[in-house]
Amino acid sequence: MSDGHHNGHEHVPGRQRRRFPGISSRAYEHPADRSALVALRRLSGFDTVFKALSGLLPERSLRLLFLSDSVRVSDRQFAHLNVMLRDACYILDLEKVPAMYVKQDPAPNAMCIGLDEPIIVVTTGLVELLDEEEMRAVVGHEVGHALSGHAVYRTILLFLTSLAVRVAWIPLGNVAIMAIVTALREWFRKSELSADRAGLLVGQDLRASMRGLMKIAGGNHLHEMNVDAFLEQAEEYEAGGDLRDSVLKILNVLPRSHPFTTVRAAELKKWAASRDHQRTMDGHYPRRDEDKDASVRDSFRESASSYATHVRNSKDPLMKLVNDIAGGAGDLGDRMRRGFGGFAGSQRQPGNGDGPAEGPEDGSGRPDGPEGPGGPKGPGDDGPGSSRDSAPRDGA
Repeated sequence: MSDGHHNGHEHVPGRQRRRFPGISSRAYEHPADRSALVALRRLSGFDTVFKALSGLLPERSLRLLFLSDSVRVSDRQFAHLNVMLRDACYILDLEKVPAMYVKQDPAPNAMCIGLDEPIIVVTTGLVELLDEEEMRAVVGHEVGHALSGHAVYRTILLFLTSLAVRVAWIPLGNVAIMAIVTALREWFRKSELSADRAGLLVGQDLRASMRGLMKIAGGNHLHEMNVDAFLEQAEEYEAGGDLRDSVLKILNVLPRSHPFTTVRAAELKKWAASRDHQRTMDGHYPRRDEDKDASVRDSFRESASSYATHVRNSKDPLMKLVNDIAGGAGDLGDRMRRGFGGFAGSQRQPGNGDGPAEGPEDGSGRPDGPEGPGGPKGPGDDGPGSSRDSAPRDGA
């Protein structure tokens, strides 16, 4: 496989990377993202409707704008990016290589737009910021978006945002639409976690993926940054503060299309250590020709399990409170069932002279129930980064 070389960036010797023939995007999609996409793919006529919608939205205008006012990547322009793009499509077995453009913009960013013929856009700020292997992960990230069909989210978001403005005068009309937009943004954030995983499958270098995320957060000062310290920030962010901070976290993330950078790094590291990632690297992954048979019910069940596991394992004060309340309610129900059972048992032996049997609070050392702190873990607890674990601007 070819390797890229260009002035101003580190030259990395070419190496063979594993290829994934016929891989389905379900292999790397976050459960919440996958459940939405599986459902959308099963809708009859869905592709036709939204391809028609995409032609009515700014997407068509953007396509013409990039063609007229950006530099198209080819073997004659930004040849090193062209090599990376073709390699990424080869590794993920994407038959049609998307068009790719470099846009003059000092802000590091990248995006993939388009339903029928996706195009990838990267800014000069990103090209100048990242080294070769870091950029390879970003290109893989965007190719992952194209393979998954994530432009669906963008198209719906653009359409509903435009519609919300037009119906703002209708009582509660805007509120209802914005509620849907909020849900779509949550899906979109999870699609970014999915694309980060695709970038890792393409680059096959976790440290390069981590470096890229660090640079996007803190600029080109790697000598001043440390991956472990960066990941510690994510842990501090999740666990720190009190309930007020938990509410502020929710308010801060709601309008965003992307998860926070430290969170993305932590999630990617978890997935890299998961059994799902290892199985994919070993060649055991869902195939594209099986997508039509994917179960919507199973996908939503996995998504629900993922969110439940996230709440159960989260160190966030609000999530811990929710988990404690849920666990307490389950424990209360279990105590009630055991109490009535003990009472019924005493009635069956009225002549034993021992009085009614003692209830569950007799100090017998009853083990915690399934939802209690000592109970067995649920089916979503098979690893910190497994497919069951617990995210219109498409950042790198």
